[in-house]
Amino acid sequence: MATESPSSRGRKQQLWGHKHLPLLVGASSKDSVEYILQALWRTRNTGLDSADRSIFRDILRLPSDSDLDPLLACLRMLIRSCVYGNTPKEEIRKLFPPDVSPELQKLLTLLLQKFQSEWKDDVLKDQEKTSKSS
Repeated sequence: MATESPSSRGRKQQLWGHKHLPLLVGASSKDSVEYILQALWRTRNTGLDSADRSIFRDILRLPSDSDLDPLLACLRMLIRSCVYGNTPKEEIRKLFPPDVSPELQKLLTLLLQKFQSEWKDDVLKDQEKTSKSS
């Protein structure tokens, strides 16, 4: 079995975007972060519109989309891992690299656990609709 070199792991983490997760600290509450995750899920097929992006920038107190985009990509990857990757609830915390703060890991883990089964149900419903229309 091949192992990754430290440099390839670093590139993977950089692409993953975890270094942008601390931007969530700019949100004033857990409810704001929850809103962002729910909106990302709701728009998984269509993408965010400019109004949602503006709301997110306001919630996180970010000046531009260039600050927002890497964070959103990272959050979408986390959501995908939890929903499509069949990550068990007790394993969600292991998705985070060690340099993500424990407080942020806890918040995101709790929120992802909260919505995981609901989002999985949504995927099943989407698949049923697709198979019925075929």
